[in-house]
Amino acid sequence: MAVDPLIELRDVNKHFGELHVLQDINLTVGRGEVVVVIGPSGSGKSTLCRAVNRLETIESGSILIDGKPLPEEGKGLAQLRAEVGMVFQSFNLFAHKTVLANVSLAQLKVRKRKKEEADRRSRELLERVGLASQADKFPAQLSGGQQQRVAIARALAMDPKALLFDEPTSALDPEMINEVLEVMQQLAQDGMTMVVVTHEMGFARSAANRVVFMSDGRVVEDRTPEEFFTSPNSDRAKDFLSKILKH
Repeated sequence: MAVDPLIELRDVNKHFGELHVLQDINLTVGRGEVVVVIGPSGSGKSTLCRAVNRLETIESGSILIDGKPLPEEGKGLAQLRAEVGMVFQSFNLFAHKTVLANVSLAQLKVRKRKKEEADRRSRELLERVGLASQADKFPAQLSGGQQQRVAIARALAMDPKALLFDEPTSALDPEMINEVLEVMQQLAQDGMTMVVVTHEMGFARSAANRVVFMSDGRVVEDRTPEEFFTSPNSDRAKDFLSKILKH
């Protein structure tokens, strides 16, 4: 068990119609841990990730962040989403705002920072993701990889306790994937608590403390990358790995 649990899912269940997408999920993510969630399409990975941020509600069980249950609605929910940031497949940047304004916006609205303070913090973070020179551009002027790095800076601007990544590189061209993964690797090294749903096995191997393998709405394996990739326990995982590691 994680020494200092930051995210806890206990007996979590969810259906979409007849489909039981999350089945009795138990998962604990410790402070400073990087947990990579992998598995075939439709295994419930994204739903799990979104449930932690309450973008998906659950039917039974409980989810705790830092020992407290997820808030239902309103202010508490905005606060939760500041503390548990999310980076999506699509970058969700505001097209009519500059890169700088995109990163500063939630700081002003949710964290109630003054504009100068927010913009200063935004510039620091843009530098951290390698985009200091792009601050005054608009999202459409950037590549997909750059836009995703802006989205990471925006999530970091809230000083979150944890970051959730829902397939952050799956919408990117191959040559842009590494620039995003490099930023994520650096965050992992800096001790950011991260839950990452991804198909990037190299990242899972090198950055994760634990690999959680999901199939058909269940957590099938939850092990170190070394153990998981060299000797998976389940036939489902063996089958999955044999398909993806051939390419």
